[in-house]
Amino acid sequence: MNELLVKLKARYAGLEDRERRVVLIGAIALALIVLIGGVLMPLESAVSAAVRRVETRREDLAWMRVNAPELQSGATLVVKDSGEAPVVVVDRVGREHGLGAALKGSQPSGTGVRVQLEAAPFDTMIAWLATLDQRYGLAIDSISVDRGARPGLVNANVSFAATRH
Repeated sequence: MNELLVKLKARYAGLEDRERRVVLIGAIALALIVLIGGVLMPLESAVSAAVRRVETRREDLAWMRVNAPELQSGATLVVKDSGEAPVVVVDRVGREHGLGAALKGSQPSGTGVRVQLEAAPFDTMIAWLATLDQRYGLAIDSISVDRGARPGLVNANVSFAATRH
């Protein structure tokens, strides 16, 4: 290692002033690229992910606090004509429509269920939504749809409202 360092110093010393400046500027640029790309960007990404997880957990906690009385009272939500919980129906019908891989999460939400889809075929998702509404009485309360990475695929967050029985 020492030998290599000595050779590099000798070679640097043998360069003209103009060449030394170019090498020095290049070394500084390389150091900045390594610092930014190898340290700062991954650190920023990790911090952003942690902030998103904290926000999600805060939203979940707020939902739990708001819905605690209803949950403690033992009130149950069922979907018309099936007797199943909305979460079960949404998952089952999604898998029947071929959305099993796209279903990334579902959770009870007040009077219904919230569902997250990633890379779902748009046409299949629309048919799934129609089936849930028409056959099971799960109406869309709110929906957010973004285009996916490939044409025809979407990412969506859907909140359904169920009826009490």
